[in-house]
Amino acid sequence: MRIVLAPLEGVIDHLVRELLTDFGGIDLCITEFLRVTHSLQPERVFYRLCPELNQGGKTKSGTPVRMQLLGQSPQFLSENANRAIELGSHGIDLNLGCPSKIVNTNKGGAILLKDPALIYQIVRQMRSAIPKDQILSVKIRLGWDDPTAVDEIADAIEQGGANELTIHARTKTDGYKADAIKWHMIEQVSQRLKIKVIANGEIWQRDDARQCRIKSGCDDLMIGRGTLAMPNLASVIKDNEAPLPYSDLLQLLIKYSDYEIAGDKGEYYSNRIKQWMVYLKVQYPQIRELFRELRVFNSPQPIVDILNREAQIYG
Repeated sequence: MRIVLAPLEGVIDHLVRELLTDFGGIDLCITEFLRVTHSLQPERVFYRLCPELNQGGKTKSGTPVRMQLLGQSPQFLSENANRAIELGSHGIDLNLGCPSKIVNTNKGGAILLKDPALIYQIVRQMRSAIPKDQILSVKIRLGWDDPTAVDEIADAIEQGGANELTIHARTKTDGYKADAIKWHMIEQVSQRLKIKVIANGEIWQRDDARQCRIKSGCDDLMIGRGTLAMPNLASVIKDNEAPLPYSDLLQLLIKYSDYEIAGDKGEYYSNRIKQWMVYLKVQYPQIRELFRELRVFNSPQPIVDILNREAQIYG
């Protein structure tokens, strides 16, 4: 089994990747997307999104990182893919699944699921642009509003020359509704395609991973929101470890706070840690009261003070 860390935009940045891969179990990270419009981005943009390029394209714990691109231009997606590889990205991932209204309005992400012919052209040109020994992976949803569209979409991706396909088992219009998950629809694709298929969506616990693998027919999984809710989820799935104790979780959040405040994203710290805690409430009931207390603060210090106080109580 291989576990891939999903690219949750605005939440899983390089700092979170570093913290989560320290727990082990994660075999590959995908970055937040680099939006490609009508130009070849300068090198500094790649390094800003993926600082791991400065250390061989890996997190400090040694987990490979793959850059993700989003856009609609075969030419410029290809040029930027090649540059990412030259700078040290471990393969390239193409985002065809982002459900964001803003992204879709600008003809990126899941909106392209409506146009398998364009998908084929994009994948084909990107495949031609990067070295043959580098992986080109694509992430999709089952379709825009019709899950049966996944067959034509997947065929376009395989015929275009991609090596791997990650399928989030919901349509764009399904959003993130838990009861809309359709792991079984991945199986018909994974059995038919020759390329590797990775299952994604609604994996929060070890048993979710087991059920997903059975119903999807996939050995490999991508986890995102679930690992934000349980930071050592990959090891829980692979090695049957116990979920991270609450006291250790508090130390993790304090460490994250130190990273974010000291880094170039410090101004976003309060929003980001609140976003993370929304997911943590799923697995840690204690976070709910903590979140209610700190949500009113927009500056870092009061939030850090609350976390330190909580850590002393549970230390």
